[in-house]
Amino acid sequence: MTARDAEVLAAITDLTVRFPSQDRAAVDRVSLEVRSGEVVALVGESGSGKSLTGRALLDLLPPLARASWSARRIAGTAGPAVAAPERDASAWARLRGSAVALVPQDALGALDPLRRIEYETGDALRLHRGSGRAERRGPVVDALVSAGIPDAEERLPQRSDELSGGLRQRVLLASATIADPRFVVADEPTTALDAAYRDRVLTALRARADAGAGVLLVTHDLGSVRAVADRVLVMRDGRVIESGTPEEVLGTPRHAFTRELLDASPERAPRGTRLLGRNRDASSGIRAAGPDESPILELAEVSVALGRRSVLHRASLAVRDGETVGLVGPSGSGKTTLLRVALGLLRPDAGAARVDGASWAAARPRERRALHQRLALVPQDPLASFPLGADGLAILRDALRAAGVERGLRRGRALGLADEVGLPASALARPAADLSGGQRQRLAIARALARSPRILLLDEPVSALDLTVQARVLDLLDDVQAERGTAMLFVSHDRAVIDHMSDRILRVEPDGSLGGAAASARR
Repeated sequence: MTARDAEVLAAITDLTVRFPSQDRAAVDRVSLEVRSGEVVALVGESGSGKSLTGRALLDLLPPLARASWSARRIAGTAGPAVAAPERDASAWARLRGSAVALVPQDALGALDPLRRIEYETGDALRLHRGSGRAERRGPVVDALVSAGIPDAEERLPQRSDELSGGLRQRVLLASATIADPRFVVADEPTTALDAAYRDRVLTALRARADAGAGVLLVTHDLGSVRAVADRVLVMRDGRVIESGTPEEVLGTPRHAFTRELLDASPERAPRGTRLLGRNRDASSGIRAAGPDESPILELAEVSVALGRRSVLHRASLAVRDGETVGLVGPSGSGKTTLLRVALGLLRPDAGAARVDGASWAAARPRERRALHQRLALVPQDPLASFPLGADGLAILRDALRAAGVERGLRRGRALGLADEVGLPASALARPAADLSGGQRQRLAIARALARSPRILLLDEPVSALDLTVQARVLDLLDDVQAERGTAMLFVSHDRAVIDHMSDRILRVEPDGSLGGAAASARR
């Protein structure tokens, strides 16, 4: 039986999705199908409509979305796909988790912080098969192991806030697939994962397809597409602009946007060169830091234990004026813990963290406030760090207030910061939750710059962004560094990003120490 003869597990024809506040359709007459045994990849920029398309197949569109289509079919628990139940919540509830499943992108928001991982992962078995706790325990552990979670049995009593972003993402994968659904929508399932665990998740999705399931993979990671997809659909502005096999679409792209997407990769782009625009190979003008300069940020022999687990062990680093130090390591290795120590938010069990020679541990409250003005964090998930419901202007004005800027000057300064990071003034009037991923990240960078810090601490700042938006943000950070001389401690699991952005690279070793990691691309 050929791929085209395989059973259709999910299909939609002429899907259009609109929002009341937008003139243009978010998804415009998109048609696709996913068959048994195949992985279909949807790629495109943030806001292109790819996630909305995947959610429409499972009837999980946002409340304000207005959707129409000429036909929609979805896999049942047995037998061929049938017409999807329209406006029948109970029918959909019977399908989701058993016959169909979603691996959502927002790992932090999708997991209940008050529930243990054991219950979160086993819900589909409890709801659809009536399994008791003892009966579920073995399958839950197996699902967590299959999703690439180390020490799975020890994770069962933990809650989501005790896990790294990468571990949370793997819990979502285990939760979605534990009941062996026939069709899976995986929305950016490898966003927070390092290369090794990314490959394990992709291998697990490929294995599901090889066993007869269908997978719709929504992703900006072209490596994922090459590794597992049978067909690729490229979306832009709500429409499918190109489709074919990975070899056709990624090897000999026909559309200019697809070529731009491929060119935006930081892989093999030397330090200090731009990723986008006519002057892609032009120097960004970043100044090299002198090796004898006093460090802005210094960690000396820092050790941290969380519970029984040693996270950092005698870790030392120094970041000097105008340089970027890259920090790599697998998910859960302690990178974010190191940033918390550097920010003075976590007191180490041993060693010292110093800013401009002043120790966090010895600083008095007034001195700590002064030290905080010299550092700023750009978090991995900026939306979770913004006040609920706040618009961009309110977020920047509040950051300027905290930086001591007079009330009458804050609006003008906020507009100046937005302009500096390429965020249009119209975006500042919108709630942060309504901004695209790239716009949120620009807003987070503008907020961090409000206090004119000497050093930016960046925690996976581009991990959730597609390649073109990622390239714009990386070029922006280079511009900020060239113009302001701001130093950076850049955390990422993506080695191509780290190589492109860093003057020096450190790796969190398995024992929690820091070791050098030679860069493949230098200035």
